[in-house]
Amino acid sequence: MTTHQTKYPFQDTTMALNDRVKDLVSRLTDDEKIESMLQYQPAVERLGVAAYKHGTEAAHGLAWLGEATSFPQPVGLACTWDTDLMKEIGSVIGDEARVFYKRNPAVNGLTLWAPTVDMERDPRWGRNEEAYGEDPELTAELTTALVKGIQGDHPKYYKAVATLKHFLGNNNEVDRGSGSSSIDPRNMREYYLKAFEKPFKEGGAQSMMTAYNSINGTPALLHPYVNEIVKGEWGMDGFIVSDAGDVMGIKNDHKYYDSHTPGTVESVKAGIDSITDDAELSKQALREGLEQGLLTMEDIDTALFNTFRVRFRLGEFDPEEGNPYAAIGEESMMTEKAKALSLRAAREQVVLLKNENSTLPLDKTKTGKVAVIGQLGGTVYRDWYAGTMPYSVTPLEAIRSKVGSDNVTYQDGDHRITLTSAASGKKMGLVRVEGSSEMAVGASEEAETFRVTDWGFGSYTLQAESNRKYLTTDEESVTASANEVYGWFVKEVFHLLPQAEGRVGLTTWNGRVVTTSNDGHDALKVAEELTTFGDAELFEQNIVTNGIDEAVAVAKEAETAIVFVGNNPLVNGKEEVDRPSLELAESQLQLVKAVYEANPNTVVVIVGSYPFTCNWVQENIPAVLYTSHAGQELGNAVADVLYGDYAPAGRLNMTWVQSEDQLPDIRNYDIIQAGRTYQYFEGNVLYPFGHGLTYASFKYSNLEISPAQVGKEDRVTIRVDVTNTSSIASDEVVQLYVRAGKSRVKRPLKTLKAFRRLHIEAGATATVHFDLPVQELAIWDVTRDRYVVEDGIYSIMAAKSSSDVQLVADLKIDGEIIPARDLSVTTRAENYDVYRSVELDECKEGGTAVRVIGEQGWIAFRDADLGNGATTFEARLSAEQQGGVLEVRLGTPDGALAGRVELAQSGAQQWSTVEVELTGASGVQDIYLILPAGVRVRHFEVH
Repeated sequence: MTTHQTKYPFQDTTMALNDRVKDLVSRLTDDEKIESMLQYQPAVERLGVAAYKHGTEAAHGLAWLGEATSFPQPVGLACTWDTDLMKEIGSVIGDEARVFYKRNPAVNGLTLWAPTVDMERDPRWGRNEEAYGEDPELTAELTTALVKGIQGDHPKYYKAVATLKHFLGNNNEVDRGSGSSSIDPRNMREYYLKAFEKPFKEGGAQSMMTAYNSINGTPALLHPYVNEIVKGEWGMDGFIVSDAGDVMGIKNDHKYYDSHTPGTVESVKAGIDSITDDAELSKQALREGLEQGLLTMEDIDTALFNTFRVRFRLGEFDPEEGNPYAAIGEESMMTEKAKALSLRAAREQVVLLKNENSTLPLDKTKTGKVAVIGQLGGTVYRDWYAGTMPYSVTPLEAIRSKVGSDNVTYQDGDHRITLTSAASGKKMGLVRVEGSSEMAVGASEEAETFRVTDWGFGSYTLQAESNRKYLTTDEESVTASANEVYGWFVKEVFHLLPQAEGRVGLTTWNGRVVTTSNDGHDALKVAEELTTFGDAELFEQNIVTNGIDEAVAVAKEAETAIVFVGNNPLVNGKEEVDRPSLELAESQLQLVKAVYEANPNTVVVIVGSYPFTCNWVQENIPAVLYTSHAGQELGNAVADVLYGDYAPAGRLNMTWVQSEDQLPDIRNYDIIQAGRTYQYFEGNVLYPFGHGLTYASFKYSNLEISPAQVGKEDRVTIRVDVTNTSSIASDEVVQLYVRAGKSRVKRPLKTLKAFRRLHIEAGATATVHFDLPVQELAIWDVTRDRYVVEDGIYSIMAAKSSSDVQLVADLKIDGEIIPARDLSVTTRAENYDVYRSVELDECKEGGTAVRVIGEQGWIAFRDADLGNGATTFEARLSAEQQGGVLEVRLGTPDGALAGRVELAQSGAQQWSTVEVELTGASGVQDIYLILPAGVRVRHFEVH
């Protein structure tokens, strides 16, 4: 019997969960149901249902709710390669979510928007800080562990709920709301979907957020994969949420429909259970959909069943005494244990990129004077989805704690300047705004000195020395009033543009010119229309202090110089802004060069949200560290590594290329043909995926596979001994890669299949075991639309990184030999083997079409069995232009012509069937379809 009084069946805890949920949903009125489809679900007081908000940001700690434990950015957490750590971090996040929920349950919900599972196949993505790297196995394992930690391990109740985001193909910010990611079936199944599958099937994630972009022409929140794969194949039994503003974006951004109603209706039918969007527009669209018969109350009931079922699992409708998570209170907020975990995470994510002649660790008893240089050494920054840190320790503070304040000098390397109006000759100082505590910038008897930080690529921040505030703008005036560089629109960014005669022009974050007003106060104003510079928009810039000169001076006086470089996570790369380049800011590189010339005993610490192309640094600087913006314990972690109180063992989660020129277009999602990530890239790199040095040394031995020959449904056990051959205890990250032998298709150079981070004492040996299901080696066979484990020899590699393989053993698999293609059955055009100048697009008849981009493209279908002779090629296609010719060729794109047909203009989505008479088409051939501009092909058959 239930232990509390019940008024309605859904309150009876002895009933089956699904029955309770159905009972609750059935008692809601139609209006209450429509209201409950939104992110902010209202209270239904007559039923005792409280208000609830879906969605609290929790990428690396609770965000925007108040002070909470801060962990490293996900890009840093991924460099730990530590699943146990990730589960513990998830548990802390879940605990603190419970505390915030108890403080205000109507506003601080328990459904958390984390982790970000998007594959990071391009280092230029503005949001690389938010996800876990370029490999689906690493991403899947780490996010699965985080999900388990957040949600807890109770059989009935969840501590909190994790929302995986953003499904799917979301790895560029340019045109993210209107663009489409073209992803063919092999890339989809072997790479993009793989990262999401395990957090659902093994982690049990109870929520997912769809992406802003389209997938093959269909907006992600309308894509059939949500229902077919996530809820179908993977059995996800939680709820799907749309990203903010994305349901209305179906019309506003994608221009997919002419009104909001059909898009809203289709999103619900496609699996969206909770709408994060304009409340009134959303409700109006739902009501219109019901009135027009496009949507039924059964559709809404299904969505509400999914959201309320999760709320039941969180314990909302049950007595608190039966739910262990309900007792979590203020004592679980920012605990000493959480603080220690934050330090552990910050330490574990530090990557030792280079350590020539054992430059590191430094000896704090013999180092002598230390010069800490670079403003990133004196500041701890937070990114957009970071929370409010309860405290923060800068590297400068931590280094001073190690070696004593008297032994440390600091220079941020920034210039100090004054500005004088070119028009009036008046000095620019701080002037109090009448009726306000804010300080505007304008004419003054005393020139204000501004600290100028050059973040590269034309982006600067200016900080007034007198009040330590950053210059910012309200789109009308310029004030020195910002405590930090932060915001959705980063209005603390300015552009100092060199002009004639050594003068500079000043523009705002969004390119509007800053001008001297004519109101008698000569205050700086933001022009509305001005796009050119006159005298009123020009300033004489006087460098009061040269930051590089000062840095060189302290470097010369020090035994060791430690230069901090990297990025501000709100500048030159964030949500909505892809990175302008992979390079370090030129001013930072010049700073490093100048310091190194003054003091060759220089260490560089890169503090960044993503990879950089820092070739000169790697070639010249003896020791280089990388850390993400690691939160409250950043400084302590870096200092511990620098001075040997912690042996670094972080490993890179992404390949660091040598040049941006090595990358294809950021919107190219084909990692196979484009040669992306360590799996397919064949060029030279700066640092490989999985790279990271240690202070200890490790020897790998006795790699064994048991059994060494298996069938495609079996499992193998892999073991390897790892010996710490040094006198230093340290972590080691053992990485297991696989490379296939002969294959029907292009296979990866190697693929990560397992990893293990473990601590090994000096002189000790650890035996590492991996249990590998053979099915993990399957590829997606586009000829038969299923996973296939190919027959052959597979190389099993125990490695320190993707390019540092220690041991190799062979595994013989009795698998399948993929037969020749049978093109006599309907073959979807998207199931090509290779292509040129095409992308995947939506077919309004259903499914996916191949669309030509440019004047001509082709798709190839290899190993097609045409038997004794095929006579007819029949295709379903559309043609936007008149007079184009479709050709069928054999062997190569310019091989023997088997058939051709001139296409009549039909329109972009006006589909018709065309036939081509074939000659000379027999035996096993590679078939090439040569397609003209404006053509879309859905499927074809050969007879």
